[in-house]
Amino acid sequence: MPVSRFQSESYSNDQRDLAWREFLDAIGLLEVWSPEILPASLGNYRSGLAHGKMPDLMLARLSATGRELSPIARRGVAPLIVLPLDEAIEIVRGDEGIVVRGRELGLVPTDPGWHIRFGRNSRTVCLTLPEALLLGRRSTNTGLAAPRVFPNESIVSIFAAAIEATAAEMERLHGADWAAVAQQLTDLFFCLPRKAGSDVAQRLAFSGLLGRVAQTIESHLGDNDLNAKTVAQMEGISERYMQRLFKRNGETFSQYLRERRLQRARALLSSPGEPDFSVANVAYDCGFGDAANFNRLFKQRFGQPPGAFRASITEARRESAGGVENRGWPISALGRFQPRATLARPARRLLPAKPSNSTAQPGQTHHLNVGPDTVHWGYFSRSLAPVLSVRPGDHVIVETLTQHATDARELMIKGDPAAEEVFFWDGERKGVDRRGAGPQDASVFGRGAGEGFGVHICTGPIHVEGAEPGDVVEVHIDDMTPRPSRAPGYEGRVFGSTVSAWWGYHYSDLLTAPNPRETVTIYEVHQDDDGSGHAEMLYSYRWKPQTDPFGVTHATYDYPGIPVKSGSVEFEPPPDPPLRVPLRPHFGVIAVAPREANLIDSVPPAYFGGNIDNWRLGKGTSVYLPVSVRGALLSIGDPHAAQGDGELSGTAIECSMTGRVTIRLHKRGTPIADITYPLIETADAWVLTGFSHPDYLAEFGSKGQSEVYAKSSLDLAMRDAFRKARRFLMARFGLTEDQAIAHISAAVDFGVTQVVDGNLGVHAIIPKSLVPGCKE
Repeated sequence: MPVSRFQSESYSNDQRDLAWREFLDAIGLLEVWSPEILPASLGNYRSGLAHGKMPDLMLARLSATGRELSPIARRGVAPLIVLPLDEAIEIVRGDEGIVVRGRELGLVPTDPGWHIRFGRNSRTVCLTLPEALLLGRRSTNTGLAAPRVFPNESIVSIFAAAIEATAAEMERLHGADWAAVAQQLTDLFFCLPRKAGSDVAQRLAFSGLLGRVAQTIESHLGDNDLNAKTVAQMEGISERYMQRLFKRNGETFSQYLRERRLQRARALLSSPGEPDFSVANVAYDCGFGDAANFNRLFKQRFGQPPGAFRASITEARRESAGGVENRGWPISALGRFQPRATLARPARRLLPAKPSNSTAQPGQTHHLNVGPDTVHWGYFSRSLAPVLSVRPGDHVIVETLTQHATDARELMIKGDPAAEEVFFWDGERKGVDRRGAGPQDASVFGRGAGEGFGVHICTGPIHVEGAEPGDVVEVHIDDMTPRPSRAPGYEGRVFGSTVSAWWGYHYSDLLTAPNPRETVTIYEVHQDDDGSGHAEMLYSYRWKPQTDPFGVTHATYDYPGIPVKSGSVEFEPPPDPPLRVPLRPHFGVIAVAPREANLIDSVPPAYFGGNIDNWRLGKGTSVYLPVSVRGALLSIGDPHAAQGDGELSGTAIECSMTGRVTIRLHKRGTPIADITYPLIETADAWVLTGFSHPDYLAEFGSKGQSEVYAKSSLDLAMRDAFRKARRFLMARFGLTEDQAIAHISAAVDFGVTQVVDGNLGVHAIIPKSLVPGCKE
């Protein structure tokens, strides 16, 4: 169900009123009066955001001044529910009227004649419940002939808060989540207090009694022995009279009870909070004494057995949410825990420099080995102690490990002492315990220390002497070579891994069974005679649940460095003949420390660099990073052998690498120091990195490490890349805005960098040939 929008400023004066009426008509409202002229102090602004359609759940958030709207007359027992968010509104008919103040709840009859009058800048949420979920349920608040108003207290305050929260999140609610909200809002509606209205006495007595009986049934649905006789006794009426109540409503007591139990079961099976509640337990909890009978009735009513229904809901929720909830911090977890600046970790030694035979460039050459004391796994922090200090112009030979080496331990770890220690994990300890920016005690999902909120093994950080906030550090990649295997029988060969994972773009769009699934593909990397190289698939396997040495079972690939037990997966051979993937060696992660004090998830890139994942960041290129903390604190990791634009499945060909980099410093005031984002420079182009949220930590504040996963889009990333390209051409070459835009459209290529890193990326490639005489 698409979200529909209206904003008066989007339309010319002669089109505005018609567009407004069309928007209202789609959500079941009619404008019955509007002022011809409004005082300038009031303005004539109107906006609306709506989700759903009649007769299903319809929710709209309206802002209007000096208007009168009316529900379109329709059959049905559900009134229009209105919730003013600030200024009061009136519900009127002729000379009659009732005021609904801010945060009070109003019920408007759908019979003709009742209007909603908006005053000054009234922001109001309007809600119509789905007829299908009412299913014979009655209360004194359905079938209204006159409006009712409830003060914001007790159960009303809970219902109002749920409506307001749903209105705030409606753009992100789809499919199974929207259906679950519809069910919960309907249930809350029937919990509203019984309150007399202006109905005819006989109708009021009937609907009030039926509503009371319905509420009694609702509170005892889980009682397997519940029947008409026991309910009648609870209400102090005869069983015969109670049966007549239901008969007048077009059904029997048994039909109503069965339907309500089935609806309760459907809601439980749809709930994301009850994944381990078995189908049999759902049946018993809803009053079905016989699980087999429950399965039959559920399939007959909803077209699927309960188990299949739950599986479809789970997949629909995963598809609509894209799995983001499990990649980054949940909002609820951020509320109760924030990792602080002080890190509980042992001190790390500074490694001695090794002399270099290279005389190509001035500066000392350092060798930064990889090991448990020289890496940080899955996070960045301004509080990390540096493992190496360099001067501008120095060279660093930096070893890096891929976090995916455990996908093929026998090929990528065994026999390599440094890798064996980093990845060490037995029942007592891990070589590197914290993996991610999450809590050390794994109190969010229980996956392990750091929770996998961040996954990359980063070597560093490296302190750059003289670097101050406002400067720019340049990292030039002189060379990259893969880390050869040291495993017996595989010495000197090179291997890498790709995971088609649950966070991949493809995951909700699979064609063949099993669906969903995760697949690990192991490649061998080859050097060609002409100096280039390629990778060929060696084998693949589908991920099976793995129990780590600490006893945690990982149903999906949800924590970095999980050991894959020998014999637990089935290897599949490569295609014949195998395809050749051209090599594009590069570092996916190059970052300086963020300015924020907390531990920062390594997955979403931002102003400080990080998980840029652009294959152009390889040999012969530079990346410029704005410095936020003294010494810059540079980290390098996430080495790749090859990657396509988009990194669609979730990873590239992840392959441990050793790089040789030159580190330069550009002080504040120099032209390049104007940048506030990672800028890549190749021999023939500038590559500008655009993100959905270029500074998501500032934009979303304390919720940033969760919201960035939920609110990113390629549209936002494209707009950011365009803005940066416009700024670059105007500032660097003195173009006017119009000149910059013309040249961007004619000469600048935009590409999708990645769609899997939470903060989605689009890059702009500005060719140097665009500028006559530009020096490389």
